[in-house]
Formats: sequence, C-alpha cells, structure tokens
Amino acid sequence: MKISTLIYSIRICLLGLLGISSVATAQEKGLLYKIEKQGIQPSYLFGTIHLMPNNEFEIKESVEKAFKASDLIVLEIDMDDPNLATNMMQHMMMDGDSTLEQYFSDTDYQKLDEELQTHAGMGVAMINKMKPLMVMSMLVKKYVGAQPASYELSFVKLSEENKKEILGLETVADQMAVFDEIPYQAQADDISQMLNDEKRYTTLFKEMIKLYKAEDVEALYNIFTDYYGDQGQVLDLVLHDRNRKWIPKIGEYAKEQSVFFGVGAGHLGGEEGVLNLLEEAGYTVTPVP
Repeated sequence: MKISTLIYSIRICLLGLLGISSVATAQEKGLLYKIEKQGIQPSYLFGTIHLMPNNEFEIKESVEKAFKASDLIVLEIDMDDPNLATNMMQHMMMDGDSTLEQYFSDTDYQKLDEELQTHAGMGVAMINKMKPLMVMSMLVKKYVGAQPASYELSFVKLSEENKKEILGLETVADQMAVFDEIPYQAQADDISQMLNDEKRYTTLFKEMIKLYKAEDVEALYNIFTDYYGDQGQVLDLVLHDRNRKWIPKIGEYAKEQSVFFGVGAGHLGGEEGVLNLLEEAGYTVTPVP
C-alpha cells in the first residue's frame, strides 16, 4: 500500500473514530438541518457517518440540494488540502523511543500483526512507532467492508464537480491533539479489546449503521456515552470540547455566505451536542426532511 493511500485511509478511518451526538430540536430525528440567525446567511448542518458499507450508502436528494445551494463547504477538516498528507505525517508517530510492542502482550501483538496484514496489507513492524489509536483506525474497515463508502470523500468529489471550496472547522493538529491527551497504554488497551471481542465490535458497528439510517442522532450519542462509560474525560476530548469550539467558527464561516457544514452525526445530539449548542447561541435550527 502506498504511503499516500495509507494516510488517506487512516484519515477517513480516524474520522470514524472521532465522529461515531434532550432538547427540543435534538429530539426530532434527522441528519440535515437548516440553521439561521440574524447576522449570518442561512446555512445547513448535516450529520455524516464517516464510514459505512457501500451497499447501504446514499446521499438523499435533500442533502444534495442543500449542498448545491450552499456557497462554501465546511467539514471537520479541510479534506482537499494539498498538505493534508504532510500534516498528518507530522502527528502520526509516538514520542521518544515508544513502540507498539511495549504496550501489548505477546499474544495481542501477534494478533495485531495478523489483523493488519489481513485488513491493511502490512505487518505491524512497518508502523511500530505509530500512535495506537491511529493503528486502531486502520482496523475499523474490518467491520464496514473492504471498500467502505465515505460521505467526506463523496463531498470532496461533489465539491470538485460543482467548483465549491472546502474548508475545515479544525486542523489536523487540532484533531491529533486528541490522541496526545490519551495515554498510549489506554489507546493500546482499546485495540486489545477490539482484537479479543470481535463479536462486540461487529454488533456495535451494525447498530451504529442501523441508527444512522434511522437518523436517530440521540441514540448515536448514547452509543458514545455507553462505550466510554465512566471515562468522561475522554468523551469530553472526543466530542464535547470540540463541539463547543465549533459554534463560533460556524458563525464566522456563515457571516457572508451560505455554508454546508458536514460533521460526524455523533456530534449532533445530547445537551452538549452541536444542535443544542447552536440553539443556546441563538440559532434557529430546523430539520430538513
């Protein structure tokens, strides 16, 4: 696998890890919302799922219509940035002399090597200094198919076809900083759980796809809270802190032009989800069927 292909694959899978969000608006099922407020141009917010099986993927007519009606496309990061691969390379590796081998039992390290060879086309030795959660992102495709579909990649293609600019709510450095707040051992432990409880993760991903197709953003958010359990700090890092930072940026982007915002659907629901935070900031948030 070429390094550029590897990095792009990790980027999409990484979004899957970060974007796998009771409030009047949030209780309405839906993935597409019109957002309005005095001082901004009417815009749209769409909840994506970063990876899903090809045979279950679709872009609804209402989503494509909102996309084409918008002047600017803003995703979690700028997915068509020519420096994306270079920026990722700068943040992929662990600090110092740390290697993956240090954080796994011999048995789990061997399992990881076998899984990577099967699903990523390379052994663990080739990426032995990569941050564990980035390695985990390479295994996610096992649960959604060898060639999963991606809303983000589809939006990049649509942007090219419609000559629309793509920008980001955060940078690669912003997203990678999430990993740096989680100890390497804790990251590796998550991988070990995935390696040793395949049934649980298969069920989890199937449930996520089911809830996404049902457009139930509250239930998607509940999957996060259940998964992280008492790890409230991690949930804040992965979802809540980022949600709060996005609200003023949404207003800045939409001040002079209509914007189509696309973020992981897991960010939408909950009291600290983007839908509720927008309402608290004075936005009118209306579901678009």
